[in-house]
Amino acid sequence: MAETDLTIRELRRRFADKSLSPLEYWLSLEDHIAAWEPSISALYLYDPEAARAQAKASTERWAKGQTLGALDGIPVTLKELIATKGQPVPLGTRAVELKAAEADAPAAARLREDGAVIFAKTTCPDYGMLSSGLSSFHPLSRNPWDRTQNPGGSSAGAAAAAAAGYGPLHIGTDIGGSVRLPAGWTGIFGFKPSHGRVPADPYYVGRCVGPMTRTVEDAAFSMATLSRPDWRDGTSLPPNDLDWMDLNIDMSGMRIGLMLDAGCGLAVDDEISVAVEAAAKQFEQAGAAIVSAEPVLTRAMLDGLDKFWRSRLWADLAELDDNRRDSILPYIGDWAKDGAAVSGADAVRGFNQTIEMRKSCGRLFTGIDALLSPTNPIISYPAEWASPTNDPTLPFEHIAFTVPWNMSEQPAASINCGFSRSGMPIGLQIVGPRFDDLRVLRLSKAFEARTGGVRSWPRPPVTA
Repeated sequence: MAETDLTIRELRRRFADKSLSPLEYWLSLEDHIAAWEPSISALYLYDPEAARAQAKASTERWAKGQTLGALDGIPVTLKELIATKGQPVPLGTRAVELKAAEADAPAAARLREDGAVIFAKTTCPDYGMLSSGLSSFHPLSRNPWDRTQNPGGSSAGAAAAAAAGYGPLHIGTDIGGSVRLPAGWTGIFGFKPSHGRVPADPYYVGRCVGPMTRTVEDAAFSMATLSRPDWRDGTSLPPNDLDWMDLNIDMSGMRIGLMLDAGCGLAVDDEISVAVEAAAKQFEQAGAAIVSAEPVLTRAMLDGLDKFWRSRLWADLAELDDNRRDSILPYIGDWAKDGAAVSGADAVRGFNQTIEMRKSCGRLFTGIDALLSPTNPIISYPAEWASPTNDPTLPFEHIAFTVPWNMSEQPAASINCGFSRSGMPIGLQIVGPRFDDLRVLRLSKAFEARTGGVRSWPRPPVTA
């Protein structure tokens, strides 16, 4: 195993026995990032000099036995939508005026309190409203498995960074699948906790913050830090005393649904259906009963959400002058313009479809203990595309498996369950009951243990 592939627990052990210091690890990681970054463009505000200083300070704390917290010395990135004090938050678009954030957002504050080495932000598309590495502000982010292909989004840079091995922990955000979708397309583990489990600022309906990692354990380890409450999130859950590293589970007697039809959106590629069905057999062999699950999403629900989101973004864009509005990625601008014609009543009707999603998801979970489905309906798409359809009139056809669980506030994860004939990763989504975040992590860990996880990650490109 390369030094840069070490997990959080392995790093902490080596920091403790002094066989590796946080600074030594960071310097190895710095060289690794330098080999990858020119070809995948995952990072924003990358500051290796500041990272060296943070890692040096952590090395001194470890030497004295005076670490700040469980993530002391662990390198981490934050999606650029997550504010860090003194740095701008461009929201992935040239339209935003760059102003220094006045304070760390909750996730950044918790990581800093625990001594993590925050070395960069990661890229996202305009306003975080695309599942793509395409942005009017950032360079084009690419998929490390095949740099002609898209990493997905909107946590595009975070997924690319994790898959390329830029350290063990990357923090994304997810309002309709933006942690899980790119996790599926890049082969990593992406965890969207129950709504409010990880405080967000600004918070919003369906918006969650979650870890993106190569292993389930690394994501679980980070949750003790990330899930500490913060008053700035009015939906933040109460303090928890969960043992996030208790990942054992007995599946005997569990009823686990298998959903292969999302009810609308893009048709599922045959290779994905085969991989997800094979994954379900692993749960069955572990003692669970696998039962067929009907779709929770309808065309009316997805179209209503589309209408609401268009009108919501247009309300912001209408405040911009023409020059700033014209600088937005054309795909997003064209999509949002239709929001100008949405009446207040129609926007409310669109929002009400989120309630319908919640009711539908709740009904399904009266008869099952967990759910399996594809994360993504298709194998891949070109890096230069704004979305899997590349059509602003069909913007959300790819989120049909993921978005319901944001609106129902349930925890959900994407874990790799195989590869296509073309060599691209395939994601399995695992969904649990509201507030039972540990069930999702435990089922994910059990699946990872049975399959061995991703055995070989992409290596940096060879340069002349």
